[in-house]
Amino acid sequence: MLKVQNKLYSKRSWERVTKEVGKSVEKYRTSARRDFARLIHSPAFRRLQGKTQLYPSHESDFFRNRLTHSLEVAQIAKSIAIRLNSTESFFGPASMQINVDLVEFAGLAHDLGHPPFGHNGEKTLDKLMLSSGGFEGNAQTLRILSRLEKKETTEFPLKTTVPQPIGKNGEDIRCGLNLTFRTLGSIIKYNRTIPVTEESRRDQNSAGAPVKAIYASELELLNSIKDALEVPQNLDFKTLECSIMDVADDIAYSTYDVEDSLKAGFLSPLRMISMPDDFKEKIVQGVRSKINQYYDDASESEKKFTIQNLNDILADLFRDILLPEENVLAALYKGVSPEEAAFMLGSHTHRSSQEIAQNGYLRTAFTSQLVGDYIQSVEVVVNEEYPVLSRARLKLETFKKVETLKRFAYELLISSPRLKIAEKRGDEIITKIFTSFVDTPELLPDDWQILHKAVDQPTWKQRVICDYIAGMTDRYCVEVYSRLTGENPMTIWKPH
Repeated sequence: MLKVQNKLYSKRSWERVTKEVGKSVEKYRTSARRDFARLIHSPAFRRLQGKTQLYPSHESDFFRNRLTHSLEVAQIAKSIAIRLNSTESFFGPASMQINVDLVEFAGLAHDLGHPPFGHNGEKTLDKLMLSSGGFEGNAQTLRILSRLEKKETTEFPLKTTVPQPIGKNGEDIRCGLNLTFRTLGSIIKYNRTIPVTEESRRDQNSAGAPVKAIYASELELLNSIKDALEVPQNLDFKTLECSIMDVADDIAYSTYDVEDSLKAGFLSPLRMISMPDDFKEKIVQGVRSKINQYYDDASESEKKFTIQNLNDILADLFRDILLPEENVLAALYKGVSPEEAAFMLGSHTHRSSQEIAQNGYLRTAFTSQLVGDYIQSVEVVVNEEYPVLSRARLKLETFKKVETLKRFAYELLISSPRLKIAEKRGDEIITKIFTSFVDTPELLPDDWQILHKAVDQPTWKQRVICDYIAGMTDRYCVEVYSRLTGENPMTIWKPH
């Protein structure tokens, strides 16, 4: 067994951003379990039910939303952790067992920061915030948990009876849910900050696309988390629990989002197989890029991925669905004309491809098998010196399958005219609301107006407006837009 130089969890890593004084110790409940409870009871978590995953939730109750997606990611992540604890010798000692509550928390919390209208809303807010530090969903997740949720400040509830978000010297004293450093570390996916200005974004050649990073305003917190977890500041930072959550998210995306796309008619086995080579080459290039990013320890032959490899994956995935039935095969073996053979195979293949979209039993069996297989294929790249930085990942051949399905769902969906219209609409709605609040901050709710006025800096004021809009559900965002434009305006008596 590998020699372990550090424990997976140190006592210091379970400390909180603001120390809790005077609260009784609950010996029956761990710090991770307390953090789990704080998340479940938070408004930001509840609002996930009103945010789009792939398909607008107001159009159908069948499709997944951000909340149900997060529940599925949490379940898959917890299953991965339980399996690794049972099968990997590195996690054999009691002090090295992965905390499954912490992993489940990461799965539940990973999408908290997504704004209205999903990734399209993320792009719009980032564009609007280019000169004030940008916007990114994962960065917003950390900000929600560590700052925006209204549970504790550095002064409340210890020193004051009436909580204030801003201190006497104009400093931001919000602590969000006041989670432990280890819990906050479980949702930090990127070890860098977003460039603060539009000019610095251009210097990094990233203008026009959200930068995968945290906000500069949370850099001090990131450094504190590294200190608490006893990780040197110069090391690339991503905890084991975060990597497990990442894998679980990929598994959920590649199976359950595909299932929704099959049901919605955006995908079918036959459509995927019959896409032209130039489309498939786009998929191949994307998969290759990810392989090079995450599997630098693999050989060139192992990293190889071509259109033929992609076709082999599709054939393996859909073989049982599309193979001719016995009566069709029997007729072919007896001998038929080429026209009859083409008719028989074509009609069978088309019917079988459509069947998985229409039959819930077939879809469930298909995705259930995939999820089980993928969980079994998770491996760990061990970091002996800093176990907290050990990394979970899929075995390379499985990763190719998962990434292929993810990219098919994404490319076929975003190329749809129906989605392009929704994307355009979402951009207009968010832009209108943002500019209206910038021009007339009195339109903000009272508590947000107080926050907006608290610091006389343009970047602060824009971030307050951005935080408010990012927290909206899709439906509420449309309602606010309707009130501003007069298009089917809602009652003025409804609180906001």
